[in-house]
Amino acid sequence: MADGRLVTLTGPGGVGKTRIALEVADRSRRGLRDGVWIVELASLGDATRLSQAIVSALDVPDQSNRDPVDKLVAYLRERQLMIVLDNCEHMLEACARLVETLLRESPELHILATSREPLGIPGEGICLIPPLTTPPAQKTHTANAVVHYEAVSLLVDRARHVLPDFEVTDENVGAVVQLCDRLDGIPLAIELAATRLRSLSVTQIVERLDKRFSLLTGGDRIALPRQQTLRALIDWSFDLCTEHEQLLWARLSVFSGSFDLEAVEDTCGSTPLLPELIIDLVDRLVAKSIVLTERAGERVRYRQLMTIREYGAEKLAGMGETQELERRHRDHYLRTAAVMVERWCGPGQAAALAVMNEDHANLLSALEWSAATEDEIGTAAELASLLRYHWVAGGYLSDGRRWLDQLLEVDTMSTHQRGQALWVSAWIALMQGDRDDAARKLIECETIATTLDDPALSAHATQWRGLHDFATGDIATSITRYERSIELHTDRADTASVLTALFQLAIAQAYHSQLDEALHTCQRAIEMSEQFREQWNRTYALWITGLCHWHRGEAESARDAALQALTLEREFKDSICTALTIELLSWIAASASDFETAAALTGAASAVWAGLGTDVEAFGPHLHHDSIQALETMEQALGAKKVTDLTRRNASMTLDAAVALALGGRHAAEGGSSAAKSPLTERENQVAELVAQGLSNRAIAESLVLSPRTVDGHLERILAKLDFASRTQIASWVASQKT
Repeated sequence: MADGRLVTLTGPGGVGKTRIALEVADRSRRGLRDGVWIVELASLGDATRLSQAIVSALDVPDQSNRDPVDKLVAYLRERQLMIVLDNCEHMLEACARLVETLLRESPELHILATSREPLGIPGEGICLIPPLTTPPAQKTHTANAVVHYEAVSLLVDRARHVLPDFEVTDENVGAVVQLCDRLDGIPLAIELAATRLRSLSVTQIVERLDKRFSLLTGGDRIALPRQQTLRALIDWSFDLCTEHEQLLWARLSVFSGSFDLEAVEDTCGSTPLLPELIIDLVDRLVAKSIVLTERAGERVRYRQLMTIREYGAEKLAGMGETQELERRHRDHYLRTAAVMVERWCGPGQAAALAVMNEDHANLLSALEWSAATEDEIGTAAELASLLRYHWVAGGYLSDGRRWLDQLLEVDTMSTHQRGQALWVSAWIALMQGDRDDAARKLIECETIATTLDDPALSAHATQWRGLHDFATGDIATSITRYERSIELHTDRADTASVLTALFQLAIAQAYHSQLDEALHTCQRAIEMSEQFREQWNRTYALWITGLCHWHRGEAESARDAALQALTLEREFKDSICTALTIELLSWIAASASDFETAAALTGAASAVWAGLGTDVEAFGPHLHHDSIQALETMEQALGAKKVTDLTRRNASMTLDAAVALALGGRHAAEGGSSAAKSPLTERENQVAELVAQGLSNRAIAESLVLSPRTVDGHLERILAKLDFASRTQIASWVASQKT
């Protein structure tokens, strides 16, 4: 309010706009000569009565028959006060016209509005009120750690109103995290849930959240009727939308996670919502806080809070459109996956993987619907097969294997679809070290390829049988199969598969005492990759180049090649190649008697392997032997206990931290241990750094493009995690981390 005379608090229903507005009003009261006045508009149904409602709320003494607007202008012209206009969304135009007039005529008037969408007039400051912070549901938490999150703190506070001895314990912490996450951190929903603790446990509430609209009722008896149940609150938002906005809201419910504009246009753009109308409708739903935006540079994605989405799903079912929209949703991601495979051998691989990663929840949702729908199993298998690079390069081995194996148990797909699913599933099985299962699938795939006379399918079966041979120690046979698969892929102009088979051939040659041939094969793969501006296969070829140089005793060349591969991987984030390359750098360090760095890198590699659910042993006895030998060398030099301590120090590293450590060498290894032990998240470290620079919470919010409320929450958690009581202590801690 210090920067402008009109501020509008926006955000989804139930997020706490009114409560914050009242708190701001209360804190502002002393600084305003004529006080603060609250005008509640939610119950006002006639926009023509808006000005009179404000006249009544301000207790304007003018009892003449003049126009209420004139009364307000005359009354406010010489006064210094604040008017809080609460719940403007259902009469935006009337509010905008009146507010503009009053501000123009009253130089010391301040207006604080709350609305699902901005008033849209010049000079308006917009403050988006986000949901409360919630603990990440996919992580394990302790009871002490989660109470510092805003949503948990509110739940505990409200729960104690009905259950005075309520606490977050190790027994219920998982249910508390799930409850806050699934209620999207919306204060109203959390407060309504807390009232149910009179008769239910947190776990029981979570189990019943599928029926949240009937469960979350009651609460404050003096609240407005629309705030007494979650359904009434969202009904209010729905009724404020146009017919087309309501339809898009319902159709958007098919998206499980975030989504981009193209996905919306492709999935939801059918009669009567033409694709060219979608962008305007999305913009209007964003303005109404029904759809939230997520920005990363020039890229914008959208999402709906779970509560909003589930309401939309009910509406969609009532319209009888659910099956059609689910099919359109699946078909969109099927086309996206097909384009990714078609364009894989070229520029844009990292960007394609990143988008697929963001779409992961939608991909799983599309597979789930297809698998559960009659006559769609074959298409599900096709989608799961086309997602091959997402599963392998994107680091989703477990999800890919689970879906492919589940689909392969059903016989209602075409023979060709089964053949494709078999070799992709076998590829993933080999990455996970499940060689027997891979062999069975590849033999069946070969049989199908012969029956169908399908050379492309035969080429894939031959290539991955070559990897199976290598993984089981039969290198000579693997070389023969790789060479044959390269011929077959070349005949089909499948350059992406040729490149993959080339680097696989190179590693087989390297462990068959053919280092010169292996380096030549790697160079061939690198040159071909450069020709097509392809990077994924190139990183593997560089890793194997480093491996060959290491076997030849050329440590510097080995390290240079490995670092080139890892530098490329910073963009790709392919966990398999990253882990293999960090392993290699560890072996190189051990060979150079830099044993502490070698042990630190071994720990970093183990952290990446753990995230994948596999290890270097899955890639054959020869690589595993090199790994064991390097570890034994470290233990002989440092002792088993010290090596264990050094590796464990980095065993919980993130992928990015492991890559940074490996690229930084010894200095990063020494400094990295301190960073690895920091209890703060990446965002909390950023906030702590800015606190150390002397910035206020508001300045930090502007710097990081966050709301001040979110920064407040981060600061509370930083103080709690570090067991500090002041910003000065945080600044001292930040300085100590740099020494």
